[in-house]
Amino acid sequence: MVSKKPLVFVTRRLPDVIETRMRELFDTRLSASDTPLTSSELGAAMKQADVLVPTVTDRIDAALLASAGEQMRLIANFGNGVDNIDVAAALRRGITVTNTPGVLTEDTADMTMALILVVARRLVEGAKVMIEGDWPGWSPTWMLGHRITGKRLGIIGMGRIGQALAQRAKAFGLSIHYHNRRRVAAAVEAELEATYWESLDQMLARMDIVSVNCPHTPATYHLLSARRLKHLRPQAIVVNTARGEIIDENALTRMLEAGDIGGAGLDVFEHEPAVQPKLLKLARRGRVTLLPHMGSATNEGRIEMGEKVIINIRTFMDGHRPPNRILPSML
Repeated sequence: MVSKKPLVFVTRRLPDVIETRMRELFDTRLSASDTPLTSSELGAAMKQADVLVPTVTDRIDAALLASAGEQMRLIANFGNGVDNIDVAAALRRGITVTNTPGVLTEDTADMTMALILVVARRLVEGAKVMIEGDWPGWSPTWMLGHRITGKRLGIIGMGRIGQALAQRAKAFGLSIHYHNRRRVAAAVEAELEATYWESLDQMLARMDIVSVNCPHTPATYHLLSARRLKHLRPQAIVVNTARGEIIDENALTRMLEAGDIGGAGLDVFEHEPAVQPKLLKLARRGRVTLLPHMGSATNEGRIEMGEKVIINIRTFMDGHRPPNRILPSML
């Protein structure tokens, strides 16, 4: 007797190798187009599926979870963060939530380091001049940026990505500082030559570069508030490859317009895919570098994410606890 395969509903296009493997293992419904589902489309899928595979673009709140079919028991999120899912409501409904941790660490740390260099050395501005054919030739005082060696980097969130960034930044000669919910192990601090700041306010006031690398939770919403941003030094650079909601985007934009801080490199936005027109204007003037949420965008990373999703589904369907289960206490 052949056992019935679980019905797995995938909300977005995934790498071909992952979609093909899912079709081999499960009764899989793939997305025909790579556009986010509407709330009603998500609800319809959750009424039928045994397993939902959403991404960061799918907002799964308590109301959607309450309307899910009795057969749906797993949400295998294709992503590290689960701020798009009401995990507590899912647990009350008897639905397990998993994610794909540890896969995107190196890719995101690479992108964060790249943004630090791009903003400090004005690389996007320089590339634009070349593309538009406006280069007047070399000059000793033109397009001057800032050396990063010897500068202080303040990392907000010293988890996997924060530590991977610190390793890269240390190699570039940056002085490593960090703020975290909990102080990291002494051995990690020693290896990274990192200075811990219990007070985020005090750290911000002393940094040349600030990188946001913490998860988005209710506790970190607008962690960099208008009040905290005012602690930054006039020449400071802010880089965010975590979640847009962690920074008060309006306050940051006002400070950039006024020249109260040196610049910003943003890969995520508070209301993405919408981007503030004022931020776009600043980017055209060279004060800000904006990227379209590319921090984890590598072929290798996306395939590893998909492989973790498959492992979580297979483990759960075999009656075992999936390796990447998320509980509200972990958030």
